[in-house]
Amino acid sequence: MTDLASAFERVFELAERGRYSTSPNPRVGAVVVDAAGAVVGEGWHERAGSPHAEAVALAEAGSRARGATVVVNLEPCAHHGRTPPCADALVAAGVSRVVFSLLDPDPRTAGKGRERLRAGGVATETGAFAERAERLNEPFLTAARSGRPFVHLKWGASLDGKIATVSGRSRWVTCEEARADGMRLREECDAILVGAGTVLADDPALTRRAGLNRSVVPHRRVVVDGRLRVTGDRNVFSPRAPGEAWLATAVPEGDPRLAPFRDAGVRVLSLPSTTPGRVDLAALLARLGGEEARSLLLEGGGETSFSFLESGLVDRVTAYYAPLLLGGRETPSALAGAGFPSLSSAPRLSHLEVEPLGDGFRVTGRVGRPAA
Repeated sequence: MTDLASAFERVFELAERGRYSTSPNPRVGAVVVDAAGAVVGEGWHERAGSPHAEAVALAEAGSRARGATVVVNLEPCAHHGRTPPCADALVAAGVSRVVFSLLDPDPRTAGKGRERLRAGGVATETGAFAERAERLNEPFLTAARSGRPFVHLKWGASLDGKIATVSGRSRWVTCEEARADGMRLREECDAILVGAGTVLADDPALTRRAGLNRSVVPHRRVVVDGRLRVTGDRNVFSPRAPGEAWLATAVPEGDPRLAPFRDAGVRVLSLPSTTPGRVDLAALLARLGGEEARSLLLEGGGETSFSFLESGLVDRVTAYYAPLLLGGRETPSALAGAGFPSLSSAPRLSHLEVEPLGDGFRVTGRVGRPAA
């Protein structure tokens, strides 16, 4: 006999299978439990355009779904998108109860799924394992609530927070396991972003290399360069790389220096400036969000990272630390910029997770907003 906690454990296991494939849709698992407590159907959403988790689970359950309880980590959808509404399918299958963790903030559903279920005579319960469900679908939920991608700031550093030696050498501060885990984060995200300084110093390609991602959203390689210091021959702009290369700049659209980038197929965004020579980062994120980018991995340099943090645009930080002490007043740090003037004004991480990794460790947490 399956209790609710066991059913949800299976739901999250199923949903996790879509970590690298479901964007722009959420990661969802579903389990159908009959009146005797037996699991008679289960499913997960694989990728946008494929059947949703509830539909897969109902198909497996068949007639045994009548009178059953369906357990799912997100409110069943109520709109016609790439597939029909799951709420209608659940009513038609004759289930008696649907238990889900969170209301779907997508305005096309946002409580409407629950309303349709109740109108069809299906009992609903919500709130179970909500915190775990939030963690699972941070990108989708943040994008639906804010209209911009979930921003995940990542860095690798020595124990004293340095990302390179005093001579500027950064390969490799962290261990192989940390670098592999960082590459895994790239597979989860729809876009990856660095600043001009990182491009000039390291000439990164910003490509995915693990071969895990199977989503329908193209991978965007984004460079923020307000004053246009980079040139189009850098690796990140290679037309041979999969996905799309974007250049976000404060240089006016008609500036002739932008022509070589456009000729090479780079997506050039001339965006407003918050201060002279600095790109309006919120405007950039809005453009990405408008094209179904649900998540962005921020890898680039202390100045760029601090700019996002200062603007209140970072949602999660993951840092990889090596057992090194590099020191030096001028040594590059994970965060640069002006710095926060007081402890009370500094963002604070919550829901910390710390894990050994190779000869160092990884720490990750949600970024909280300082008190007003």
